[in-house]
Formats: sequence, C-alpha cells, structure tokens
Amino acid sequence: MTYIKNMRDQIVIFGEMLWDCLPTGPVAGGAPMNVALHLHQLGLSSRLISAVGEDPDGEKLLDFLKGFGLPLDLIQTNTAHETSKVLVDTTDPENIKYTIVSPVAWDFIQWSPENNRAVEEADAFVFGTLGVRNQESFKTLIKLLHHPTLRVFDANLRPPYYDFEVIETLLGFTDILKINEDELAVFADYFGTEPSVESLCAYLDQHFPMEIICITQGSKGAMIYQKGKIYNHSGYKVKVQDSIGAGDAFLSGFIKTYLEDKSPEEILDFACKIGAFVATQKGGTLDTAKRISTGLVRGKL
Repeated sequence: MTYIKNMRDQIVIFGEMLWDCLPTGPVAGGAPMNVALHLHQLGLSSRLISAVGEDPDGEKLLDFLKGFGLPLDLIQTNTAHETSKVLVDTTDPENIKYTIVSPVAWDFIQWSPENNRAVEEADAFVFGTLGVRNQESFKTLIKLLHHPTLRVFDANLRPPYYDFEVIETLLGFTDILKINEDELAVFADYFGTEPSVESLCAYLDQHFPMEIICITQGSKGAMIYQKGKIYNHSGYKVKVQDSIGAGDAFLSGFIKTYLEDKSPEEILDFACKIGAFVATQKGGTLDTAKRISTGLVRGKL
C-alpha cells in the first residue's frame, strides 16, 4: 500500500463525538474527538469529521471544542437526529462499560468536497468501527479512504456495533492497525488463527497490505508488529484513577512519533508514557487533553 506523506502534520479524524453520561455528570467524549484533541494538544493540526444534532447538547459540544481552538469546519449539523449520548458504567475503573444510544447525528455523516479535500491533503487519516455502524457514514468513509494518505484504523470494537464484513473492507485500506488485547482475541476467533500476537499478525500481514499492527495491553504496555518483527514495551507502572481516554491518548502519541519518523521503540515509549499519564489523572474525557498539555509543560511526557 502506498501513501503520500505531506509533512505538514495535518491529521483528519473521522467518527463519533458525544456526551459520556458518567455517574458524576456528562462529559465530552468519543474516541475520534479525544484523539483529535490530544493531537491538537501535542502540537499537530487536527480536524474532526463528525456531526452533532441541532440541539443544546450539540451547541455545548461545539463550544467545548472551540475552547481548545480545534477547527469546527468539518463538523456537520444534522437537523433530523440528536447529538450522541453514551451511558457509562465506571464500576470497574480498568474496564469501563458503555451503552451507546442509536441512531444519532454522527450515524449520518455526509461526504462533501470540503472533507474530501481535507483527507486528500492530510498526513494521516484516522478512523474506527463505531463511527460507521450506520451505512450512511460507512459509505462516506469508504469514499474518503481512497486517498493515498496514511490510513490509521483504530478498531475500537463496541459490541454490538461492529461487523466483520465492514472490518475486512476497512482492513483493505489500512496502513496502521491499532487493536487492544481483547480485540486481538475477537479478530483471531473470526479469522481462525491462534489467539496470539504472532499468529494473528502474521495472518493479517499476509492477507492485508498494512505496514504496522499495534496491540495495546492496558497496564502491561503495548507491542508493535512490523515486517515479521515484534517490538515490545512493558508500559509504565502507575496508580490508575480511571482508564477513560488513556487509549486515545496512546494513539495520539503513537501518531505523533510515527510522523516524526521515530523508531518502533521510541514510538512505543512515548505512546505508553502518555497513555499511562492520562490514566493517573482522575476525571472524564473532558480533562484528558488538558492533562496532556499539563504533562508536557511539567516535563512528565
């Protein structure tokens, strides 16, 4: 797979933006929106392709993003569907559970010349499975994936909102795949491989023309599979306050260092460090971008 690197540090992220309804109250969230914010805090130019409803919740989400200086030009307003909400169960801080309301505005993201041009000119294009649970958004994403930019697939499986026919299609456009250890087992079961990094990655490497597979393992760190070689990082041992936003922070750190042409070891070290730092900070996704900024200023990242 060939992609064109423009070296302007412009990242486009596609998918959901929403309110996480926590026991302590609603906070802004959604993996794509979190990644866009984290990348912005890390000094990259990030833009989000998504949608909100024409309602107070949508206005509040847009105001939230304005507060960080994130561009809003690719975020659509849907008059027929509401802004997304997710019910969050934080009983187990290391295994957050989500109930995702459907349908919502980002289920109906429309193709436009503006978002098409943004992806065409980007250094990287990030997407996942939840944002395309509806055929309307899926059709839009497929059109955008035909551009030869760096395509980063964050699997981010949210049962029951994924379909392996869709996943196989997306894998055909993938340069970098990120999955966690639970998703590795799901992928292995579907593709009929052993549930090991070596077995699944070898299969994916043979059947799909991707460059890197990254497997996150929570508190145990992360791994990179590249051209038959595995790079491992044991992670940073920290006291976890909650894991909300940690995986999104990891991915932002991964993308930043990858675009800087860092080695796999350096990429893993920074990504694990930024994910661990966010996990030590109590609070919802509303605060994670600020945490990253604070960590950078204090020399903790």
